[in-house]
Amino acid sequence: MAVLALTVSYDGGPFCGFARQPGLCTVQGSLEDALALLYRRPVETACAGRTDSGVHALGQVVSFELTEAELGMRSDESLLRSLNALVHEAVGVRQAEQKPDGFSARFDARVREYRYFISTESAPPLVMHDFCWHLPGSLDIGAMNEGARYLVGEHDFKSFCQTVSAIGKPTCRNVMGVEVAEASIAGDSFICITVTGNAFLHSMVRTIVGTLAAVGKGRRSPAWVGEVLAACDRSAAGEKAPAQGLIFWSVAY
Repeated sequence: MAVLALTVSYDGGPFCGFARQPGLCTVQGSLEDALALLYRRPVETACAGRTDSGVHALGQVVSFELTEAELGMRSDESLLRSLNALVHEAVGVRQAEQKPDGFSARFDARVREYRYFISTESAPPLVMHDFCWHLPGSLDIGAMNEGARYLVGEHDFKSFCQTVSAIGKPTCRNVMGVEVAEASIAGDSFICITVTGNAFLHSMVRTIVGTLAAVGKGRRSPAWVGEVLAACDRSAAGEKAPAQGLIFWSVAY
C-alpha cells in the first residue's frame, strides 16, 4: 500500500468538528465521501488533530492508504482538482504528497501549532468576523505573556481540558511555547495567541486562551495561571474561549 498525505484548510463554521459522525456534517466525512467516489471504495483517513465544532484549520494534515494501482490512476495535481470539486465548499485541499510506508498524520506528528485571534476593537472586524473572538476593551499583552510562561514545559493540564474527556485518561502534555502578540489582518488589529506543543487535550487551547484573557483584562494576576495549572481542576481555570477564534495552523513531522 502507498500512503498519501493531504494538506487541508477549512472554515469550521458549517461543521460539527473534524471527526466523522453519523448523520452530521463533518470535515472527515466530506473528505472520505469524496475519496470513496474517486476510488469506488471506502477510504479511511487519519488526521493530525481532531478539531472541535466551529474550529478552523489552515494546515491540517490528513493521511490515507491507496493500492499501487490506485496511486497510478491520478497525478497529485489531478487528485487535487477532483477532491476540491467534490468536497464541501468550506474545505480546500491545498497539497497532496506521497509519504513513506507506515506514515500516519496523527502518530508521526511532532509539533502542532494553534493560533487564536482576539479582536479588542469597539466594533467587530469585517473580514475576520467569523475567525476571531470579539472582546472589546484593552488586554494587557505583557501580563498575558507573563502568565503564559507558567504553561511552558511538560505539565499535567487537567485544569485546561473538558472534564469528561479527562476521566481515566492521561492529561500530561508538553507545551513548547505560548506567545501573545499583536497582529494586523486586512487593516484590523488583533491579539494573536500562538500555542505549540506535541499534543493537546480536548478544549485545552481554548481554555488556555480564556484563562489568559482573564489575566489580560486585569481580573486575575499572571501568577494565577500557575495556581490554575497546579490545581488539576477544570473549575479553577477561566472560561473556554469561543471556537470561532481558533485555527489549527500547522503540523511538523
